[in-house]
Amino acid sequence: MPNPFFKHDVLSMKDFSREELELLFLTSDKISEMKFKDRVSLGEGRIQGIMFFEPSTRTRLSFESAMASIGGTSIGFSETKTTSLEKGESFADTVRVVEANTDIIAMRHPMEGSARFASDVSSKPVISGGAGTEEHPTQGMLDLYTIQKEKGRIDGLRIGIVGDLKYGRTVYSLIYGLSKFDVNVDLVSPPTLKVRKEATLGLEKIRGSNNTIEIKEHEELKPLLPELDVIYMTRIQKERFPDEQEFEKVRGSYYIDAEDSKIMKRDAIVMHPLPRVDEIRPAFDNMPQARYFKQMQYGRTVRAALLSLILNP
Repeated sequence: MPNPFFKHDVLSMKDFSREELELLFLTSDKISEMKFKDRVSLGEGRIQGIMFFEPSTRTRLSFESAMASIGGTSIGFSETKTTSLEKGESFADTVRVVEANTDIIAMRHPMEGSARFASDVSSKPVISGGAGTEEHPTQGMLDLYTIQKEKGRIDGLRIGIVGDLKYGRTVYSLIYGLSKFDVNVDLVSPPTLKVRKEATLGLEKIRGSNNTIEIKEHEELKPLLPELDVIYMTRIQKERFPDEQEFEKVRGSYYIDAEDSKIMKRDAIVMHPLPRVDEIRPAFDNMPQARYFKQMQYGRTVRAALLSLILNP
């Protein structure tokens, strides 16, 4: 198939079909097997603009590392104090400055709609590294790739998504991605942090959906653990709550520890977009189901593949 990613913005998992995601996974496999001299030719001479208006460790380093791994370089900022935004420059003009000096832009911003607005302003492709509570599409891509690699398939799995489902942008990208496959999804959260209803309505309208996703909501995690093939834990995000007292009511609602490993399927996998706080206890790191650090490593490979596909016809 022609490369559908070439010069394409990456703003939402809704925009990509199953076939396109599978092409990305295949390209990720090829990237990981390439000899160094072949891999670095994919981005040689190309410059990635990093525009991170919100704190990040994994995503920013992953984008920079991914670009370096295909021979490109990255410039930009990870806090606004070093930019002319402090002097009153508009967001649109800042985007134009970065656009003029780069070939592609990776951006994170705390406001919904920011990535789409940047894509309207920029003639260069924009990749969203997270926009408010909307989505985090490249995280969804690497999450699906992790499941594919570690379980050998996505179809037919029972997948539990646990924690902050209201504000967790990784959750929405994962649900939209899973809607392209034949899966059962169990959403586990406190009543006040249930997934926003608009996120699960009309999944049949999402491009490439095969309409076979089944979604159920729960408030208890432990009874589900023996049944799940994939457990996707998320942090309850204090910074997203308008009222700290509301955060305290749900803090620590769900966690897994080493003892829980015994009741899980032996071949189940536990994932987390990270950072974690107390929802996965450190003792679980040594359990056979733990995959969250490997998941993080897959991120560089998937983003390198995505960058190479966007930059090369």
